[in-house]
Amino acid sequence: MKSPLERRQCKENLESVKHSRKDIPGIVEKLVASCNKEGRFDHVSAEPIPYRDAVIDVLRRASRILYPGFFIRTRLDQTNVGYYLGQEVTGLFEVLSEQIILAIRHDCLRHNLPCVKCEELGHEITVKFLHELPELRKMLAKDILAAYEGDPAAKGYDEIIFSYPGLGAITVYRIAHQLHSMNVPLIPRIMSEYAHSHTGIDIHPGAAIGESFFIDHGTGVVIGETASIGKHVRIYQGVTLGAISLSKAECKRLRNKKRHPTLEDDVIIYANATILGGETVVGARSVIGGNVWLTHSVPPDTEVFIKKQDLIFGEKQYKKQAVKKSFR
Repeated sequence: MKSPLERRQCKENLESVKHSRKDIPGIVEKLVASCNKEGRFDHVSAEPIPYRDAVIDVLRRASRILYPGFFIRTRLDQTNVGYYLGQEVTGLFEVLSEQIILAIRHDCLRHNLPCVKCEELGHEITVKFLHELPELRKMLAKDILAAYEGDPAAKGYDEIIFSYPGLGAITVYRIAHQLHSMNVPLIPRIMSEYAHSHTGIDIHPGAAIGESFFIDHGTGVVIGETASIGKHVRIYQGVTLGAISLSKAECKRLRNKKRHPTLEDDVIIYANATILGGETVVGARSVIGGNVWLTHSVPPDTEVFIKKQDLIFGEKQYKKQAVKKSFR
């Protein structure tokens, strides 16, 4: 049982909370008044927009289909693989079609576009995407092989699928790129930025990337929207395939133009190289060394390296400290 002093303290605490909360209705009123005003960003509408967590769920569901047996806790064999894939593909259809419909409808209302029958179109796009899953599996298998052949530290394919951030980012890119090529708004960018936040690798879904692509280590890699990458290309951490910095007026003029470089087949780009510009082409089988800054084209079969720097070796100086010894 509480003492009179404890009961009085409880009453004082309740009064304090009540006093603190009295301003909340006024704060809420101001926030409501700020909605739908110019210069603020919100979505207060009867029509919902795509849900980020649902889009991430799409990626997880797609990964379970693209890599059967890898991202589940249950046993998968010939007895239940058909049932498993049937369940997974049906679930993916339900979640993805809903998000695509929301994205299309939001775009139509935002830009006041003519009706495109968003529900019918959303289902049509989703089915078309599902038809591409076997081809995506084929492409990703080549990416895995490229990683295994390009990295002597890889002990096996399972290790690459489970733990390589480069493959994780490429998997999300190939899913997002497929949806981007089908003109699905918003969702591909949500996907690519989710991968960016988890792997440190930023690949725009609009980039065109050929088969057998390998990103080694990967942290800090940036591949811009209009970059074009051929087959059997390997890049290392910190590589940027970017656009040359532009003024506000130039950004508007070049928004839908090629702004990022092209890498032809069998190119290798070493760590922290920066390659910029839509007219920059790195020719087939060329090698770009680490830390190179490149804004012009390179012919095929060319090596580009920074001139060897002068390294200075000097004897390390140690500061001698007096040591006091005591004797007993």
